[in-house]
Amino acid sequence: MNPVSQPVLQLRDIHLPVEPGFWPPAPGWWILALLLLVLLIWATRVALHRYRLRRQRQRILAMLDELEQEPHDITPQRIARISSLLRRLALMHYPRQRVAALTGTNWLQFLDESGGDGRFSHGPGQVLASGPYQPTLPSDLDIGALSVLLRDWIKKNTER
Repeated sequence: MNPVSQPVLQLRDIHLPVEPGFWPPAPGWWILALLLLVLLIWATRVALHRYRLRRQRQRILAMLDELEQEPHDITPQRIARISSLLRRLALMHYPRQRVAALTGTNWLQFLDESGGDGRFSHGPGQVLASGPYQPTLPSDLDIGALSVLLRDWIKKNTER
């Protein structure tokens, strides 16, 4: 056969398929996005919790600095504010059912168990239970020892 005598074939060129679109993404991308969202929410909660603890710690330490600078100006109202700030800090760190209803000696025992080493029930920390309800504070109150005790408890409960 003569190559010239063959008819020319009418063939079309090769067509590539359409590229896949950007949307909707593959299931793996959905899973990755969900995991990243969960991680972001978790990191935000942890950062917010640490920020609150640090802010509360700074507020309590600033109040303790005021007490140390003005030892003659200690009133039952200041002792009550310190106790309430300690309670707020404890509520941020411990379960509400365990901390919220504590008063008096039970509150002091909780403070001892959570880092007071017995110095709240049997030391200078006793003023936190009785001080807010007395017209005047005891004259033998050792502000330095109370300040050291409170600072130790705050550091033990906010460094976790």
